[in-house]
Amino acid sequence: MILILDFGSQYTQLIARRIRELSVYCEIIPFNADLAPFRDRNVKGYVLSGGPDSLSEPGSPRLDRAFFDVPAPILGVCYGMQLMAQVYGGKLNSSETREYGNTSLQIKSTGKIFSGVKNASRVWMSHGDAVKELPGGFSTIASTSTLPVAAIENHGLKRYGLQFHPEVHHTEEGKKILRNFLFEICGCSGNWTTASFIDTTIRDLREKLGDKKVVLALSGGVDSTVCSLLLKRAVGDKLYAIFVDNGVLRKNEFQEVTSMLSSLGLNLIPVDASGMFLGRLKGVEDPEQKRKIIGNTFIDVFEKEAQRIGEVEYLAQGTLYPDVIESVSFKGPSATIKSHHNVGGLKDRMNLKLVEPLRELFKDEVRRLGRELGLESRFIGRHPFPGPGLAVRIIGEITPERLRVLRDADAIYIEELHKSEQYDKIWQAFAVLLPVKSVGVMGDARTYENVIALRAVTSTDGMTADWAEIPREVLGRISNRIINEVKGVNRVVYDISSKPPATIEWE
Repeated sequence: MILILDFGSQYTQLIARRIRELSVYCEIIPFNADLAPFRDRNVKGYVLSGGPDSLSEPGSPRLDRAFFDVPAPILGVCYGMQLMAQVYGGKLNSSETREYGNTSLQIKSTGKIFSGVKNASRVWMSHGDAVKELPGGFSTIASTSTLPVAAIENHGLKRYGLQFHPEVHHTEEGKKILRNFLFEICGCSGNWTTASFIDTTIRDLREKLGDKKVVLALSGGVDSTVCSLLLKRAVGDKLYAIFVDNGVLRKNEFQEVTSMLSSLGLNLIPVDASGMFLGRLKGVEDPEQKRKIIGNTFIDVFEKEAQRIGEVEYLAQGTLYPDVIESVSFKGPSATIKSHHNVGGLKDRMNLKLVEPLRELFKDEVRRLGRELGLESRFIGRHPFPGPGLAVRIIGEITPERLRVLRDADAIYIEELHKSEQYDKIWQAFAVLLPVKSVGVMGDARTYENVIALRAVTSTDGMTADWAEIPREVLGRISNRIINEVKGVNRVVYDISSKPPATIEWE
């Protein structure tokens, strides 16, 4: 196995995801965790993750010098590289500005870590500090136009450092670099597969749940649907899948998803709780408060249904790791970005115990699981839709009129993406109702109406994303239809922000 020490990077789990894609088992632990339990577990190598801190600041996370006496290879990424360089006697250059985004990597020495990696490939930077002076025994093996020391190595000690992030999708040769570390340097075998994950998860669920009843929060999205198939194999008819209309679903979503889910052979329970949700959301504008209200109300609905079913002990959710890492400190000090309704938005005290079989997986991993489990493409190919739904796509107060405007605009947007065969090329697309109005001219008359923002991104995991380059004529057709057909809208704009620095959702 490979052991990843988490220093708080938003990308830490991506490192694990990439390693698992290469069929190597790995685990993430906090940087300050006790390593004693891993002494007999055949740890073939260590990865030190990035992190948001600066080593020039007091209290920044560090490792004892004794850790670096381990015989196994160590790969430091970003903050991990800086920490390793400092521990071995190097000096850092602290900066008040940070470097984000793509740059070209110039390889000075290939060695094992860069074996087969093409020169001048694109890498993803996200750092402030940098290595100024190398420690003894280390050499610089790569640089960029703005960074003299972009990668370092001590071949004798098997210590390697990368100032960029090989784990993110936008580093072109990142997977090859990690493959070199795993197989050429650490000597891993590669026998951890999706099928083995399914077998292990179902076995663990059976051991944990036994013959207890489980209610599942089912949305019709790929996450909760795959979760339902795993649970169905584990507990059979003890699973009760609850699909809730929370009042902020897309146009005709409740009816269409109920019909679609009925084909899975589940104990499906559709619940219309829209009145309860909208009543509690009335007058609320703060996005964090919206998420908390929706999370709490979901639990109230599930607990009420569990009482009706009787003798239910567990609530299952299709929570994924991006939800977790952006909401709470999961296995390390990862910085909180926002609360998700099914993680940071949950009530502090619940009557049901939580089960989250997909908690450490990413969207594309879940889609692979779905295919392995025989799930149809109409489920697997659906774009992600957040639990708080349109509540976080209406910036400001939620009202019936604002919901109507956004639902109608979003329906036109998605319909046109399907018609133009763009939908399957995009990871996620949706419309946002902005809290501003603009002047327009319609029928020779002045208008002062709403603005709709269109968002579409390409991604593999949701942790990083680029804005999708939808053909101009398609965008034009979407804009014309929304302005002409949706009463109350006179302007449409297109969001061309990447993640980071922006998030995919607006709230």
